[in-house]
Amino acid sequence: NAAQATTIAENFSGDPASTGWSVYGNSSLFGWNATNQNLAVTWDSSQPNSYFTHAVGANLTKADDFLLGFDVRLNDIGPGTDPDKPFTFQIAMGLINLVQATNTGYHRASGFEAPNLVEFDYFWDSGYGATVSPVLISGLNEYNTGGFTFPLELAPGPTFHVAMLYTADDRALRTTITSNGVAFGPVQDATLGAGFSDFIVDHFGVSSFNDAGQFPGYEGSVLAHGILDNFVFAAPPPVTWVAATGPGQIQFRSTTNWLYHLERSTDYQSWLPASAPVAGIAGTMMMHDTNPPTVSALYRVQAQWP
Repeated sequence: NAAQATTIAENFSGDPASTGWSVYGNSSLFGWNATNQNLAVTWDSSQPNSYFTHAVGANLTKADDFLLGFDVRLNDIGPGTDPDKPFTFQIAMGLINLVQATNTGYHRASGFEAPNLVEFDYFWDSGYGATVSPVLISGLNEYNTGGFTFPLELAPGPTFHVAMLYTADDRALRTTITSNGVAFGPVQDATLGAGFSDFIVDHFGVSSFNDAGQFPGYEGSVLAHGILDNFVFAAPPPVTWVAATGPGQIQFRSTTNWLYHLERSTDYQSWLPASAPVAGIAGTMMMHDTNPPTVSALYRVQAQWP
């Protein structure tokens, strides 16, 4: 059960095969770089569906709160090797149902044969603008509403940090991106409509999907190379709600095994520490600015995995 509080953090300082990571499909698409301590990834839609993945320890559904995050840096991205598939196709990171995702009849490209997904998709620009698309797909292949943000290019070179927070109360998946530490976007929320049945996902990681099964005349493909690092998954998330209870005083819901500290900004761009780190307690916590400024300030709670 996700309520048991599961956190997985991977910085690739050691061999990921020894910490629960597995590869399905074409293993040559994923390689641990021991020197740089990151994961080299090739997304090649001409190859079979392939995954670099880790179990999350629960079957997550629309009733569970969870958070996932990662760093991604692209070296290059563009069309794949088949000239008859010139349009865009996604690279993906997120949550899958492993049993279904490894079935032979699982076709992400068709739009209706890839059930039970919660993922971050990025589409290179083939004429309509580079697109970021968080997506939730049910076991009946129902899709969320919203989530398409374009033009928004994850250009090769910079490192992007992606954080995705799903909250069951409002059935919304919120995605934030920073580029080398600076806010990037924003990204539209993906929300579940009243008729959305449910999803069941149990693994997270990187997905390289095959491009078979697309509608004739609109076939796309992708060949991309990049680096993934600093994976984090948490269910429930380290912070599920935040409320200001006074000047420089913040109340929030915490969980165990995380360190929390308060940050302050007076210019809405740069952030400074406003409190010492405190261990989470699996309940409501209060933090306050130990040296409040004389001008108005914006506050946020930062959660750090030790």
